Amino acid sequence: MKKKWITIFLILILPIQVFAYSNKIIVGGDTIGIEVHSEGVYVVGFYPIYQEETAKNAGFQKGDRIIQIDEQSIESIRDFNKVLKNAQTYTFLVERNGQRISIDLPVQEENYLLKTGLYVKDQVNGIGTLSYIDPETKIYGSLGHEILENSSSKKLQIKDGTIYKAEVSSIEKSKNGSTGAKSAHIQKDQEIGTIYRNEAEGIFGKYTNELADSTLIEVGKKEDIHKGKAILKTVIEEDKVEEFSINILGIDESTNNKNILFEITDKRLIDKTGGIIQGMSGSPILQDNKIIGAVNYVIVEDTKKGYGIFITTMLEKGDEILS
Repeated sequence: MKKKWITIFLILILPIQVFAYSNKIIVGGDTIGIEVHSEGVYVVGFYPIYQEETAKNAGFQKGDRIIQIDEQSIESIRDFNKVLKNAQTYTFLVERNGQRISIDLPVQEENYLLKTGLYVKDQVNGIGTLSYIDPETKIYGSLGHEILENSSSKKLQIKDGTIYKAEVSSIEKSKNGSTGAKSAHIQKDQEIGTIYRNEAEGIFGKYTNELADSTLIEVGKKEDIHKGKAILKTVIEEDKVEEFSINILGIDESTNNKNILFEITDKRLIDKTGGIIQGMSGSPILQDNKIIGAVNYVIVEDTKKGYGIFITTMLEKGDEILS
C-alpha cells in the first residue's frame, strides 16, 4: 500500500560575502510561535453575492495571489480594501502556478456593504520547533519544510515574519490514519527572531534574542549517519525541551528533504503523543553526540514513523541568507 505523508506544521540586504556554517551549533527543540506576512493577498475561499458565486464565476481559484488591482500594487489586505471604493468592475492581476492572469471582477453592494465574493488573507500563524542556531551568524532554521497556503497546499510567498517564544498547553494524540497536534500559547510579547525565507528545506532567519550559555554540538555529515539508535529533542510539556529515543530505519540521499526514515521507540513519548504530531516539525535529531537532522514529515498510516531532513541541507540553505 502506498504510504501517505503530510507536513507537520499545526529581506535583510547584506553585502555579498561567502559564509560557511559553523562546525558546532546550538541545538534547538524549543516550541516556537510563527507569524508570516505574505507577498500580496491570497484567495482562500468564496461566498455568494445575491446567491451567485460571482468571484468563482469570474475565474478566481483558491490559492491565487492577488498582486494588483487596476494596476495598483496589493501587498496587504489594507491595500486591498483601500483600492475597492465603489461598486464597479475592477481588473485583478493574480499569480497562479507561476503565471500571471488578469481577471475582471464586478464588485457589488449588498446591505450597504461593498462585496467581492472573495475570502482573502495576508498572514499565517502557527507553531513549530526550532531546529538550530548558528552561534557565529545567529542564523536559525526551523520546520524542515516550507509553510504552505492551506487552501491550495502551495508554497506561501512571504514578505517577512517573526518567531516568538511559545509554551505547549495541550496535545491531541496521533493515531494511525490521523495526525494529532500540539496546541501552544504564543507569547507575542517575546519576539525571538525574524523570518527571511520560506523554502522547501524550512524557514530561516536571524535569531534576535540573547543566546543563552548553551552547549555546542558538532554537525554530523551525511556519511556519519547510520541505522540504529538516535535521539529526538522536542517539547511536550510547557517549554521543557526533552530527549526521546528513536530508531533510524533508513537513509536516502536522493530526495530533497525526506532523507532520514525513523520510528519513535520512546514509550513515554508514544504514550503522550501517539507518535509524531503537528508542531513537531523541526525537532532536531541527534546521533553519536552529533546533530544530524530535523523531523519534518509523519507517515499517516503509521504515526510512530516519519522522516527527517539532513541538518547539513538546512544549514546550507540558511547560509544563503547572507549570500
